[in-house]
Amino acid sequence: MKTVVHLLRHGEVYNPSGVLYGRRSGYHLSDLGKQMAQRVADTVGDRDITHVVSSPLERAQETAAPLAVARGVDLATDSRVIESTNVFEGETFGVGDGVLRQPRAWRHLWNPFRPSWGEPYKEIAARMMAAVFDARDAAEGHEAVVVSHQLPIWITRLHVENRSFLHDPRRRQCTLCSLTSLTFEDHKLTTVRYSEPAADLLPLKDRKAPFSAGGAPADEKPPAAGA
Repeated sequence: MKTVVHLLRHGEVYNPSGVLYGRRSGYHLSDLGKQMAQRVADTVGDRDITHVVSSPLERAQETAAPLAVARGVDLATDSRVIESTNVFEGETFGVGDGVLRQPRAWRHLWNPFRPSWGEPYKEIAARMMAAVFDARDAAEGHEAVVVSHQLPIWITRLHVENRSFLHDPRRRQCTLCSLTSLTFEDHKLTTVRYSEPAADLLPLKDRKAPFSAGGAPADEKPPAAGA
């Protein structure tokens, strides 16, 4: 029994002040973000997707909506795939004027392995994997899409590939509206694929991986043994 669970990152957010919005409400997709969401629906909307679930945050719900409409399925909400917590939520990280230049922030930076400034990576992986398994069961024999956020998706990938959680955020392979696709044979994870159906819409600074037309995988790796 083959089942695929796609982890879809939300599209671009309207955030003119450049704050770390985290779990705050009121942050919606920009016009470009809406185009990205529609591109995903146009690209993978003909696949055998029977289950679409999203983080409760507006940007994720708005990214999931076009795909749910294209597939004719109800959009479910799962709080386990929400953005991670961060003590710097609401702060800016601009060059020269960001919160990290302020001594009051330094006490939160002592342990990048945990990390000390936010939700522990192990807890993110645990809640995300629980949601992935439920999505897999809900779409058994078909495909599911789970709309989440960059860090939770990237931590999930590091977990299933048995890689260290310690990483450089600038090197995450998880661009806006990208798909990290987990393929299961019965309940065993067999492949992890990455693709960017909206790659040509990305701002130049975010184009980090080769464009894969038609949503086909741009990168594929085996999962860790026993994942």
